[in-house]
Amino acid sequence: MNAFTYPASVDTDSVSERPLLDVSGVTLQYKTRRHLVTATYRVDFQVFQAERYVLLGPSGCGKSSLLKAVGGFLAPVEGAIRLNGRTVTGPGPDRMMVFQEFDQLPPWKTVKQNVMFPLLASGKASRREAEEKALDCIARVNLSKFADVHPHMLSGGMKQRVAIARAMAMEPDILLMDEPFAALDALTRRKMQEELLQLWDDLRFTVLFVTHSIEEALVVGSRILVLSPHPGQVKAELNCDGYDHFAVGSPAFQDTAQRIHTMLFADEVETVKGPRS
Repeated sequence: MNAFTYPASVDTDSVSERPLLDVSGVTLQYKTRRHLVTATYRVDFQVFQAERYVLLGPSGCGKSSLLKAVGGFLAPVEGAIRLNGRTVTGPGPDRMMVFQEFDQLPPWKTVKQNVMFPLLASGKASRREAEEKALDCIARVNLSKFADVHPHMLSGGMKQRVAIARAMAMEPDILLMDEPFAALDALTRRKMQEELLQLWDDLRFTVLFVTHSIEEALVVGSRILVLSPHPGQVKAELNCDGYDHFAVGSPAFQDTAQRIHTMLFADEVETVKGPRS
């Protein structure tokens, strides 16, 4: 019996037209010692079930702030964020975050214990159920041989696999990924992108992914929201499903990457919405 039954394991052709995530007119602000800084201004986008949706923009455009707001850690000063039709008012197990940093795993817990921990802490599973699900998720990220190893014995890429397994074990409605591979070397980063896509192909979960890399956005995403420099506003929404690492050097890929680069740094903000694929 398969221990992992992800709720979003569906055929994308049969997905409802109702968005899973609806971000409507969201303005985000935060305070410094001297100023009130506007991170994003009236941002709109929708994410549908089983999509790989990427927020792309230069540093300081508010993309990580948007991810935190979806996670319930930052409240909009204008607009609303709805998940499954319900307004997001705080953190919840229906949204799990994978961060860029490698220190998110308690070092005194083994890989298996780290993956089990949120299941036990939330009361979602008994110890036996948590162990079964943890081992299944660990296998899915190809770390079965390291289930009883502590994090200090793992490479950066392996630690990120544990973080992904831990998040997936909770079966969230949406997986939030904040530049999760940015601190990895180029080869490991590419391998992690490929493994994420393989995991998605197996389970068809919904992911909201933040990056400042155009290449990563095109490889990882099925749709990309291009944000302007600070304060972040929508410049374009593009369909991009179908690219992979074998296509990176192709003329079509390079043309698309150049188009996005031009959008990112154009002076004007012009919203261009493409149809959902």
